[in-house]
Amino acid sequence: MEFIKEEIEDMSDPEPSRIKHEDTEEQIDWMEMKPQKHELNEAEEEQQSIKTNKLHTCPQCGKSFGRKGHLDKHLRIHTGEKPYPCTQCGKSFACGSGLKHHLRVHSGEKPFKCDQCGKDFNSSSNLNKHLKVHSDEKPFVCSLCGNSFSSLYYFKLHQKTHTEVRDHVCCDCGKSFITAGHLKEHQRIHTGERLYKCSYCHKSFTQSGSLKSHERLHTGEKPYQCTQCEKSFKCPRGLRNHLFVHSGEKPFNCDQCDKKFISSSHLKKHLTVHSDEKPHLCSLCGKIFSSLYYFKLHQKTHTEVRDHVCCDCGKSFITAGHLKEHQRIHTGERLYKCSYCHKSFTQSGSLKSHERLHTGEKPYQCTQCEKSFKCPRGLRNHLFVHSGEKPFNCDQCDKKFISSSHLKKHLTVHSDEKPHLCSLCGKIFSSLYYFKLHQKTHTEVRDHVCLDCGKSFTRADHLKLHQRIHTGEKPYKCSYCDKSLTRFEHLKSHERVHTGEKPYHCTQCGNSFKCSSSLLTHMKKCCK
Repeated sequence: MEFIKEEIEDMSDPEPSRIKHEDTEEQIDWMEMKPQKHELNEAEEEQQSIKTNKLHTCPQCGKSFGRKGHLDKHLRIHTGEKPYPCTQCGKSFACGSGLKHHLRVHSGEKPFKCDQCGKDFNSSSNLNKHLKVHSDEKPFVCSLCGNSFSSLYYFKLHQKTHTEVRDHVCCDCGKSFITAGHLKEHQRIHTGERLYKCSYCHKSFTQSGSLKSHERLHTGEKPYQCTQCEKSFKCPRGLRNHLFVHSGEKPFNCDQCDKKFISSSHLKKHLTVHSDEKPHLCSLCGKIFSSLYYFKLHQKTHTEVRDHVCCDCGKSFITAGHLKEHQRIHTGERLYKCSYCHKSFTQSGSLKSHERLHTGEKPYQCTQCEKSFKCPRGLRNHLFVHSGEKPFNCDQCDKKFISSSHLKKHLTVHSDEKPHLCSLCGKIFSSLYYFKLHQKTHTEVRDHVCLDCGKSFTRADHLKLHQRIHTGEKPYKCSYCDKSLTRFEHLKSHERVHTGEKPYHCTQCGNSFKCSSSLLTHMKKCCK
């Protein structure tokens, strides 16, 4: 699943191209403070001041300048004076060049163009930073971890990740950040300020990078391409996470269960599993969530908002990730290949679950009976056996089920439609699942083999039932006597001996039976 959106990324990347670093207006002042027509005279004056040792020193921090004008501008950092206001929005700046740069935000003007890719920038300093993207030169090497950088700025930021220096602190909540820019973005959470509005819909964002990434959903633009499989992505983070699929690397480890993840955001989401804290309460149904993301998804189930629509068949989904997975049905794309057999899957979760059939791993354990399962869904459905809960009701016969998939299969019983025809024997099926199982009877494919006696089966669940002969396991206990049975349906049939219930009726003679097999036998012998 393309699974949770983070607006503020962590700084652990070796070359954090996803961080949209634009210099503050004050920084741009110093980088662009020499007007073109006076550039030569000012340079000569600066050199003359240095030669005659006429440095102008800041009395507050000790920094020295060759010109008094530069010192005067610098002092405004300490005094907070901003004498240059914008007439359009009222924002003020410490110097004229800062205001000039800011006005380009209103006008949309970007006069500095990259001659290699055509990208436009609103300042020469931002263009200079961008040009390093086209250069393979990375002269700044971290002595602690070996990562290399093309930019001194990002190299210094990276060093802070080792020293854990976070000297920019939010006054509202106390959270600290490595850069002033990240603090400024964070503060918008408290102010609710969303400066960047989408040109195509009503959404707005706290960061320009988030806006650009969002607008690519509308335009379909995917400028970040994988060199190994040519898959494209709308943002650098998507490409970076995708590359881990090829390398198999998962650099983010959970310190509580040793599970590994390809991104810090996935790790952060996972950590909520280990926390009992569930602060997000649904006011409509009372369900609680540890994650705000999943809480918001849940709310959509009440409002029935499905705003991600498949262009091929019109089916709609709650999340973009679910739509993406669905589209693989149309494209036939199966990215995830089994390491043990020839099978491939559309989802990484399906692959993991499948590979556990080969490895025998069952990491999900029931705390009530210590039974283990290879996937969370198996454990979740099993827990209904203990609780007796069956939350999915058939609206045609009031039969209840422990899962939506079981209900869906059952509903085909009420439908006369049987679209799946066997070309070998003419038998028809309402369910694709049972049709495929039936085909195995013709091909004699029995790929589920018992390790104890070598007997083979067409289905995994038939093998599982068979293995109880060897283990002696009888998990289904009668509520009325001490008898135990290997199968759930046998338990149901047995309990009807105690209750006297006979739910299967012969339509010809009116006789009733406690199980379907008895009814079938009766119809063959007595009511042909």
